[in-house]
Amino acid sequence: MSETKHTLHTPGWVSDFQKFIMRGNVLDLAVGVVIGAAFSAIVGSAVKDILTPFIGLITGGVDFSNLFITLKGPVKDTLAEAQKAGAVTVNIGVFLNAVIQFLIIAFFIFWLTRILSKLSRKQEAAPAAPPAPTKEEVLLTEIRDLLAQKNS
Repeated sequence: MSETKHTLHTPGWVSDFQKFIMRGNVLDLAVGVVIGAAFSAIVGSAVKDILTPFIGLITGGVDFSNLFITLKGPVKDTLAEAQKAGAVTVNIGVFLNAVIQFLIIAFFIFWLTRILSKLSRKQEAAPAAPPAPTKEEVLLTEIRDLLAQKNS
């Protein structure tokens, strides 16, 4: 009895996809997205829990998260109550918080890239030490010096 072995044929695009995924810049991008998402959560908390109360204090106690307009339905004091009651609302405060978050993230990225750019320029500006001469160069220099002494 002869047994026939079947091999699994994978389409050519599978290996192309593997090459694409394994390239360094794709992996770097994936890591950047994950770190960016985590950083976004931190900034979101900073805006909501730290910055917004100070802005509310400066503006006379306005709580941006509850700044909304009721278009249809019962008028309530807080956005959560209005949404629970089924009201249709325009959430101005939620939008303002998102704008503040964006500005903070953009400001942070601006300063981060500026600092990293200065650091990379300093590294580029530092002159590299000249390489040590090879054995051949040392021998040729000695021969040149001996010939110069002999001729003088």
